[in-house]
Amino acid sequence: MRFMVMVKASKESEAGVMPSEQLLADMGKFNEELVKAGVLLAGEGLQPSSKGARVRFSGSKRTVVDGPFAQTGELIAGFWLLQVKSREEAIEWVKRCPNPMPGESEIEIRQVSEAEDFGAEFTPELQQQEERLRAAIATRQ
Repeated sequence: MRFMVMVKASKESEAGVMPSEQLLADMGKFNEELVKAGVLLAGEGLQPSSKGARVRFSGSKRTVVDGPFAQTGELIAGFWLLQVKSREEAIEWVKRCPNPMPGESEIEIRQVSEAEDFGAEFTPELQQQEERLRAAIATRQ
């Protein structure tokens, strides 16, 4: 099972305030634990939403909206992609994480959809296409 673990943004992260040396060291140690346990697939911090954009879809129309975006608590400041045996294991890993922000913070955990979650609509042809794409990505890494 794969889980996307998302660090919610704060006023500080949205203002572009970089983490302290101590927090970077603590996060580095935590990331090392994830790697040694073989559960970390990816993980990165994200730039503030002021440097981002959103693309809104309405039928065939596309509208680009530049950041920054309101509702800081709904924005993502960073993420990990973990491969673990259960939701409970993902929760246990996150509980071991250093507090990612000064003061209060929140980390959201969401399971990544797998092929079998899509049902009959995910035809064998579409599954083969997905496998080809994953193989192509793997060769680039």
